[in-house]
Amino acid sequence: MKAAVFLGPEKMEIKDVEKPKPKKGEVLLKVSVCAICGTDVRIYYKGQKNVVPPHIMGHEIAGTVEELGAGVTGIKSGERVVIVTSVGCGECQFCKKGLHNLCLSYRAIGYAFPGGFAEYMLIPKEAVAQGNLLPVPDRLSFEEASLVEALSCCINGQKYLNISRGDVVVIFGAGPIGCMHIELARQRGASKIILINFQSQSRLDLAKRFNADLYLSSAKEDPVQGVLDFTDGKGADVIITACSAKIAQEHALKMANKNARISFFAGIPKDDPYIKLDSNELHYKEICLFGAFASYRSQFEEAVELISSGRVNARKFLTHEFPLDDIVKGIETAKSGAALKVIIKP
Repeated sequence: MKAAVFLGPEKMEIKDVEKPKPKKGEVLLKVSVCAICGTDVRIYYKGQKNVVPPHIMGHEIAGTVEELGAGVTGIKSGERVVIVTSVGCGECQFCKKGLHNLCLSYRAIGYAFPGGFAEYMLIPKEAVAQGNLLPVPDRLSFEEASLVEALSCCINGQKYLNISRGDVVVIFGAGPIGCMHIELARQRGASKIILINFQSQSRLDLAKRFNADLYLSSAKEDPVQGVLDFTDGKGADVIITACSAKIAQEHALKMANKNARISFFAGIPKDDPYIKLDSNELHYKEICLFGAFASYRSQFEEAVELISSGRVNARKFLTHEFPLDDIVKGIETAKSGAALKVIIKP
């Protein structure tokens, strides 16, 4: 089969590799679409500790069950599915609660296991046993279904925030994740939504199709002052940092209203992870600060329902498509700011 093999930073080769054969408990998937995530872009350019070359990346996957290994039940050959990324041990306190994304021995499809930038991929027995093959309805195209993983992560990021009618919501980051947060916040009843971007004006312009109430570019104005002016000095009720910028996290605390909820959705570079935080802001304003990482099966199910029902219009996110042979062009396009969601079709 054909696969895009990551060989190290800025080294990706299209190779003919052996097509996997599912063993007991495993499932072979024919990949229809695998979308490019911002993490894939970062790994391609800089590498990542838990991705050891040579490796097949890709975790935003939609496809068809090709072959079942011995003993696999509850799913049929030919079934259309998306793949839940998080793979837990099944034994720790978090796995027993269904929170496989917080597993003490966390692994993930596309990272610890080969991913979807290939014509076929093997779903490991641990993932099959955990229920990581999630059927999708026929009315949902594979292109749309490839966005389920990213949307599920946004659902996880907002689960702590209790967004409700009347809330002013600020989102940092005008990429596809930031735009998904716009859609979710609107579904939950936010009264006003503000989108802030730090670098790419073209990406901020693309994000205007999602109809936030205010768009701010930090290259042109002070985003903290912009939010305060927009809210008559009160600040935002909910703030989501969906970009890997320390300054976004610091700004979030400065623009928060009393009793605000803040989600540090995106991680920041591990070699420089510390920010300046005035803890009195948290104390006197009674601000709640949350982290968010990945997602789990029930959030994938919610994402499938949101997209398949049309409550979230996945087509608005899909801006570019490339064949597997042109995956590097796809990654470059995703990085450039000229795209929202880029998909690869093996």
